[in-house]
Amino acid sequence: MNEASDDKYDAVIVGSGPSGAITAHTLAKAGFRVICLEQGDYTLPSDYAANYDMWELVARGHWQSDPGLRRNPADYPLDVTETDLAPSMYNAVGGSTIHYSALWSRLSPSDFRVRTLDGVADDWPITYDALAPFYDEIDEFIGVSGVEGDPAFPEGLSPRLPPMPLGRLGLKAAESMNKLGWHWWPHANAIPSQKIGSLAACARWGACIQGCPEGAKASFDMAYWPSAIKAGAKLVTGARVSRITVDKDGAATGAEWIKNGEKFHTRGKQVVLCANGIGTSRLLLLSASERHQRGLANSSGLVGKNLMLHPNCTVIGYYIEDLESWRGPVGSAVSSMQFFETDLSRGFVRGPKMHACATPGLLFNGIDPHRLLPFDALWGVNFHQVIRDARSAIFWGANIDDLPEESNMVTLDSDLRDSDGIPAPKVNYRYSENTLKMRSFVMAKLVEIHMAGGAKKVVEIFDLKGEPGHLLGTARMGHDPKTSVVDEFGRAHDVPNLVISDGSIFVTGGAANPTSTITALALRNAKKLSETLSRAK
Repeated sequence: MNEASDDKYDAVIVGSGPSGAITAHTLAKAGFRVICLEQGDYTLPSDYAANYDMWELVARGHWQSDPGLRRNPADYPLDVTETDLAPSMYNAVGGSTIHYSALWSRLSPSDFRVRTLDGVADDWPITYDALAPFYDEIDEFIGVSGVEGDPAFPEGLSPRLPPMPLGRLGLKAAESMNKLGWHWWPHANAIPSQKIGSLAACARWGACIQGCPEGAKASFDMAYWPSAIKAGAKLVTGARVSRITVDKDGAATGAEWIKNGEKFHTRGKQVVLCANGIGTSRLLLLSASERHQRGLANSSGLVGKNLMLHPNCTVIGYYIEDLESWRGPVGSAVSSMQFFETDLSRGFVRGPKMHACATPGLLFNGIDPHRLLPFDALWGVNFHQVIRDARSAIFWGANIDDLPEESNMVTLDSDLRDSDGIPAPKVNYRYSENTLKMRSFVMAKLVEIHMAGGAKKVVEIFDLKGEPGHLLGTARMGHDPKTSVVDEFGRAHDVPNLVISDGSIFVTGGAANPTSTITALALRNAKKLSETLSRAK
């Protein structure tokens, strides 16, 4: 095995997604020597699917979100034979933000106190107020677009840039909510409405989830990595980490990794894992040693457990009016927290977040597997109707707050291997009774919204395949080493110089799209790590 260098970095980061980018940027700006190991490569906006005439077909190839179907060289296989929901992710510089729709929503204050308020799950070791300054700093840096004053959140939430246009679709969605008397607000997006930094202004292509060809979406290959590299951070692509190494006392010493079949070892004073809720737990389990026999940082036995995926569901409504539903951004024009807080009369605890989105593309509207038309119906009058429907649809979707359960977990598969011979993850995930009740409730509400808006027909999709890119909870934070993996700053209880800074450390998932919270936690953790490294000098 080759030592990648003779010296030791201040920090070795695994994974270049949003949390890895922010950690690298924060530490490099503070003057520390940082290296990030990323198993994927850079993606180029000029290569994105939307640049091609038949972009929806291209998007179903190496740009799709399911790694099991995509099978790019950087991907590792997943055993999903025992899960109700196959997770999605993307392995590249910027991670799965290449694919995210850039909905930018925070957790609610109550999400941090679920045990206290509802008697289930556990409270977080931090509060909304403790995280709010870090939310604000990230929002300011990337230039979030939105409107301040949402009554569903505490005062002080003020996006830097003006909101994206509601458009005809958003106005129709808002009209429907007003008729029902339900809460709605223009959704904040990590998509600039005006040029800012390295990001262009949104041109409303409507192809956000296959990568933005305009360079406007704040995927973290563009939003943070240019500044991180300019500050001195080193980024190595094509580097698949196979193990975190430790010394005789159990402290982390660095990372072993493979590139083009050759094995390397990079040493670091601190190791930071940012490989998502599946990749991080996989790597911890792969790093078992004599000192950490159950896997690294796993004295609690909770590494890999309590996986949360945010099951998504939707009702698509079709209207008489031309709503220009092909216009972006895809994420959300308006959202609603009307049913977010617990109301026990509904028969479940916690609640969903609802959002109205665009429906770009003919395949999405006519030949999608959820509503597959017979071959003979794909021509002539029927196909003309598909085209008309594609211009007049609203995708009302919902994120389900699936509470943590230890039976939902990531383990190492006994047989499946990646292309380097490393054991692959096995995902066990089943819907709980609470999840199914919440889903049934919100599906009925989504239909009600469409009926209030005058939809001529609706299509209900209970399982939105390819959507659950929210990989949370498998290395949860907490004060007690017996019931958590890391502390409130992501520091592993068992390993003094190992930090975890991705969605793994969530205690509960909430119903908000999680990237905003992942980045705020990563920034908070990185600033604390910077203090630790400064004291060690």
